[in-house]
Amino acid sequence: MAVFTQVTIQEAQALLDQLSLGQALELKGIEGGIENTNYFLDCTPTDPLAPTPARYVLTLFERLSKEELPFYLHLMKHLANKGIPVPDPQVNSQGELLFEVAGKPAALVNRLSGKSHLEPSTKHCATVAQMLAQMHLAGQDYARTQPNLRGLKWWLETAPSILEFLDRDHKALLEQEIAFQLNLSQTSLYASLPKGAIHADLFRDNVMFDGEHLTGFFDFYFAGTDTWLFDIAVCLNDWCIDLSTGAFIEERMHAFLEAYQSVRPFTRQERKLFNPLLRAAALRFWISRLWDFHLPREANLLKAHDPKHFENILKLRVQSPVSHLLF
Repeated sequence: MAVFTQVTIQEAQALLDQLSLGQALELKGIEGGIENTNYFLDCTPTDPLAPTPARYVLTLFERLSKEELPFYLHLMKHLANKGIPVPDPQVNSQGELLFEVAGKPAALVNRLSGKSHLEPSTKHCATVAQMLAQMHLAGQDYARTQPNLRGLKWWLETAPSILEFLDRDHKALLEQEIAFQLNLSQTSLYASLPKGAIHADLFRDNVMFDGEHLTGFFDFYFAGTDTWLFDIAVCLNDWCIDLSTGAFIEERMHAFLEAYQSVRPFTRQERKLFNPLLRAAALRFWISRLWDFHLPREANLLKAHDPKHFENILKLRVQSPVSHLLF
């Protein structure tokens, strides 16, 4: 959510006109994130009785192609129609969700209310878990499929470009973990894990609350078709840890797992592969942060994340498996 592409108020208005929405009032770049250009876009409401202003988020896609984007946008539309609180892509009179702004593919979604809780309570963790399970079930009949574009194939392609920046110990850790995950992916146990549409990036800053009431999941642009357990692992490695150490806060973790299973109980295969998928989730974000840190792109408001955080989490999951916490 950095600003790679500058957008004028006139260009924003042209999109609003295509969507038969109101007059642009304010366009403000959003700080944070590292993939797409995002703006808050406020405009006059089309319904005179509606609150002023009408509030949206304008996203310009910097890396994703026009061929890849329909999966994400239609997934959000599908989930919104199922009652899952996610940003709802705006459509024109032809039902199109994908447009062009400043020469880039773009979409406009409604802006969620509330704020993110970067120091979540046990209740916040449980609420996220319950909604995550509901989201997984709601996506079972989503017809489109697309591989997790930051999954194993991407790890294998990206690792060689960052190895040159690493010392011997870090190279060994990265290569050993990729080999472990590659071997795991070829087992029948892994193949039997439940799969479907996943968010794949549901960190604390991608969920909104009003107090303890969850108002929405957002930033679906890493979503893909993958194991549900990977999605759970991504959440656990962020929502349920001490950020300074990467260690699990067991009260939060138990609350998360119990809440998720109150909607969808884990399978036997998921219980067996719990810790390996925690390792996979840590590896995915360690690689992406190494890549962004050592091979950055220029952007206004860009802040690269420290790779050390997920390196520490990966080491902990390797050295101190936590599968016993499921039982």
